[in-house]
Amino acid sequence: MSTLRKPINIVFLIQVMIVFLVAFGIWPRFLIIPLAALIAFFVLWTNLETSTSFFIRSIPLFVAIPFTGYFDSFNIWRIASGLIFLKWFYKSSGGGVGTVFESLRVKNFVPRSLTRYPVSFLLITFLLTSILSFFVAENLFSGIKRVIYLVNLTLMPIVVYDLIKKNHAITEKFLRSILISGVIVTGVGLIQLISAYLMPLDAFLDFWGNTVQLGFYGSQWASIAIEANTWFAYFGDQLSLRIFSTFTDSHSFPVYLLMTIPALLAISLNKVFTQSNQKQRLIILLPFFYLLAILSGTRGIWLAILAPLLAWPVLARFLKQRGDIPGKKILKKLGLLLLPFFILFAAAFPIMGSNQFWVEKENNQILAKRIRSILDLNETSNSGRVEIWKKTISSIIRHPVLGVGIGNFPTVLSQHTDLAKAGSSAHNLYLHIVAEIGLIGLLAALGILGIILRRALMLFTANQPYTHSKIPERSVEGREWVGMADWHSIKIYSAAFILYSLWILFYCLTDAILFDERIFLVFAINSSIILGLSKSSEIHAKSSGYN
Repeated sequence: MSTLRKPINIVFLIQVMIVFLVAFGIWPRFLIIPLAALIAFFVLWTNLETSTSFFIRSIPLFVAIPFTGYFDSFNIWRIASGLIFLKWFYKSSGGGVGTVFESLRVKNFVPRSLTRYPVSFLLITFLLTSILSFFVAENLFSGIKRVIYLVNLTLMPIVVYDLIKKNHAITEKFLRSILISGVIVTGVGLIQLISAYLMPLDAFLDFWGNTVQLGFYGSQWASIAIEANTWFAYFGDQLSLRIFSTFTDSHSFPVYLLMTIPALLAISLNKVFTQSNQKQRLIILLPFFYLLAILSGTRGIWLAILAPLLAWPVLARFLKQRGDIPGKKILKKLGLLLLPFFILFAAAFPIMGSNQFWVEKENNQILAKRIRSILDLNETSNSGRVEIWKKTISSIIRHPVLGVGIGNFPTVLSQHTDLAKAGSSAHNLYLHIVAEIGLIGLLAALGILGIILRRALMLFTANQPYTHSKIPERSVEGREWVGMADWHSIKIYSAAFILYSLWILFYCLTDAILFDERIFLVFAINSSIILGLSKSSEIHAKSSGYN
């Protein structure tokens, strides 16, 4: 009971209650406004670590604020992230107004050696390239909105990185929050699946589209959701639900689940670290995460598991050459835990093949047909993607330097830029970036991703715990930092991050999903934890075996 009485848990439970009662149409939407005020007060009132942890666990619960009937899509996360960043910035600047203004001087934003801060340098390069693309943008306003959106998205990862760098002991706290968010979307996904058996199709669309999507994202998206949703797998007159949980579509949902699995594995697999059978039993969540990812019906996710499977033997050979016995044991366990994903297709077959929405199916082969269609270029979705890729490549050839302007991708397909909100994209993250802001922007983005994965590999293959820390060891919620036990957990987390990030990045060959706000936040926060840990542990080439 004492845990539930903590302010973070009280405010979080209030948020859960209000969000779902509003989203399910039981309470009116205007109650989101006082909820936003409560969240704003809480993140400013509580300490920085707690407000950051609250933000992380709330990612799938942040909803649009209904300011007016015409302006009801501005999300709470944008306010919360801005306030937390400003609080962090104020404290980092010494707590004085004069110090804050002094830190705003241009020279303080230019490091003495940009090579010492490669991620910052590449991120600035990406943003500058995006701004330069304004000069070629057909719709300047769309480009400005997109840059503001991207800057807003990067605020929380910066805070997470700095907090982890200064005190690695809070890692478990943040990982628990990531896992909580994964449990929430899994629970809603299960409720959604059950609802497919309790109501006809029209009622399902009205409830999850006109009520839930309205509550989460506002009226503009609710209308888009009904017209252009990806919520069903179709074969002739037959259809089956593709679970999307609290997300706008069935592509975002499985990606979010995959990005919460490294936290799950780090918490549940380390017996010394968890010090309780209760946490070890959390591994039972993994089959549910996998099953719902399969039931999202996202074929690219099914195919993209090839990336971690192909990377696994490469990593295993690398560890064998280094003689890293603990790393080999961890990698073996993580490799085995990929296999249930295939096994659970046996459970997914009867679920997708069963009668849903009060309509009897002719047979139960809808999942089998969907699997066979993965490589069928004549299938409608596949042929549409190929056509979009061709047009995107043609546009890149014509505009290789600055693209067509950030936020202006729909012009590549001769569409109005407003369709960007409805999901108009290159259906390939990397082509999308080049098409919008040019080759330099893509190189900057790939450079950031490469550094993140390399840092994760450094953490995983390091053969010693933290060499020293500038911050004295201290407890987090009564749990002391225990050195090697925590180090073992970090090795599990970093290895899992590599495997599941490769899964997602391979999937991005068929989708630009990483620009979805919730997906970007959870991926960037995980990445910031990795970068912060690698900085905090001060693992250098000599200790990790790198040149």
